[in-house]
Amino acid sequence: MERTRLMAYDDLRAFLAELDKNGQLLSISEEVTAEPDLAAAANAVSRVEGSPALYFDNVQGFRDAKIALNVHGSWPNHALALGLPPDTLVREQVEEFARRWENFPVPPVRRVSPPWAENTRTGDEVNIFDVLPVFRLNDGDSGFFLDKAAVVSRDPTDPGNFGKQNVGIYRLEVKGPRRLGLQPAPMHDIAIHLQRAEESHEDLPIAIAVGNDPAITLAAATPMAYDQSEYELAGALRGEPAPIATAPLTGLDVPWGSEVVLEGVVEGRKRELEGPFGEFTGHYSGGRKMPVVRVDRISYRTNPIYESLYLGMPWTELDYLIGPATCVQLYQQLKADFPEVQAVNAMYTHGLLAIISTKTRYGGFAKAVGMRAMTTPHGLGYCKMVIVVDAEVDPFDLPRVMWAMSTKVNAAADLVNLPNLSVLHLDPSSEPAGISNKLIIDATTPVPPDRRGRFEQAVHDLPETGDWVRRLQAVRKGKP
Repeated sequence: MERTRLMAYDDLRAFLAELDKNGQLLSISEEVTAEPDLAAAANAVSRVEGSPALYFDNVQGFRDAKIALNVHGSWPNHALALGLPPDTLVREQVEEFARRWENFPVPPVRRVSPPWAENTRTGDEVNIFDVLPVFRLNDGDSGFFLDKAAVVSRDPTDPGNFGKQNVGIYRLEVKGPRRLGLQPAPMHDIAIHLQRAEESHEDLPIAIAVGNDPAITLAAATPMAYDQSEYELAGALRGEPAPIATAPLTGLDVPWGSEVVLEGVVEGRKRELEGPFGEFTGHYSGGRKMPVVRVDRISYRTNPIYESLYLGMPWTELDYLIGPATCVQLYQQLKADFPEVQAVNAMYTHGLLAIISTKTRYGGFAKAVGMRAMTTPHGLGYCKMVIVVDAEVDPFDLPRVMWAMSTKVNAAADLVNLPNLSVLHLDPSSEPAGISNKLIIDATTPVPPDRRGRFEQAVHDLPETGDWVRRLQAVRKGKP
């Protein structure tokens, strides 16, 4: 795989230009409606070959609105975000993501004069509707949501610890000109920050950056340890330090190249109804009482680009954005305890399903790997079903995984049902919300002392098969 093409983008606009250069950006100049056209187009583009990003600049009812959708929403786009050729294979993208993570941490570089500082409104002059052309994503949503913004907060008990400054993507419902609803899941860092602020009877300062460079967004969507910095991961993914700037009101570190930066506080001990919202599970999550954000300052580029993300029934842009990052994090955590683990495919619904390939040391080993996956920081809230396959089975090759499931699994001994474990409350099958039985499916070949079945005479690839794969691919591409 070609890895020398590494390219870093300092803002969203540079990445959109690169997508356009590679035929991965569709600019829609005809007039469209905000609802339902924008969300319907972002929903539909996942069914178009190559699934390019979309750019709209003629939206009925808005003046000078510029809207980008599906920016990370395909494997070519994800590859370009990492500075790789757009035809890079999925598994190679995941492996390259993991390889760059080995360079973590790469400290950010602080820059002055960020482009988002061109225009500022404070206090009662703040009006989100004047700056962002917000629209509903699904027809059952309770309102407008910012769902691709990088939300920045600090641990109030250790504010000087850069690693404990969290940059995450959380849904934000627009409830008024300067009010937002925030959904912090209990296992997310910002929920810990808010809990600690409220224990001290304080508000939690936050900054919300809209329209960011692709590495910042990838890092913000990655499940990381509590004291690991997303900015330092973004630097590792970029191959050079990520540029940041100081938000003037809160003093938080925000991406230098953002289009819009909102600053304010999560108001302590205040909850209001938030939702329903069409979630990544393909179901509406319902309405719940959630924390409230008061926006006290908004800074923005002249004619900012509003970047949003459609999510609903998978696959959507969200799955491309979080899938590889989830794979890598689970792989690293499992590999630390079980060096035998070969690869992890957790692309499906944010890792609610994970497929793990591993070597096996002894009978029952694969089930232990599956249980460990469910007790990783990410797996505690997400891994509801884990399929474990042999090292020779590529977990990204679903036909081979299905073969392993159909020939290796004996339901009498290879299914492990674990009752009453924690899961993300958005999982629609959990009952009560946040509690679920979890399932391990052992699709590996039994090894002693487990002597079940008759697996002695497996069919293997001919030695020349790998060479012929390369030769036939070259012929198909017209190469000698």
